[in-house]
Amino acid sequence: MPNRVAHFEIQSNDPEKTIAFYKEIFGWEFQKWEGGQFEYWMIMTAPPEDTKEQGINGGLLRRPCPAPKPEQGTNAYVCTIVVDNFDNYAEKIIAAGGIVALPKMALTGMAWQGYFIDPDGNTFGLHQPDKNAK
Repeated sequence: MPNRVAHFEIQSNDPEKTIAFYKEIFGWEFQKWEGGQFEYWMIMTAPPEDTKEQGINGGLLRRPCPAPKPEQGTNAYVCTIVVDNFDNYAEKIIAAGGIVALPKMALTGMAWQGYFIDPDGNTFGLHQPDKNAK
């Protein structure tokens, strides 16, 4: 189903330490994703067979820029929204005052992914599943 939040991401200066934290606290499982353009770990917040609980899974990546200082306000996870046509939604975002944070890129064999900043400065991702992405 498109247009729902389907994925979150955590950025980290020290991925191994961050992974250990979330494993210890929540029992989340992490699996390094090979074949990407940068280091990335998939986060499973529940076993795949656990259909009793609703929720989403996520990912962890090395922080691409400095984190905001504690006094600067929120330092949050990035939510990604599944869409049926990346380019159409990108046009709508730009027309509504959003800007590109990271341009559309192929997650080889999986999807098209990109990031935007809304008019209030919040980052979010778009994800269009496409097994032919490369």
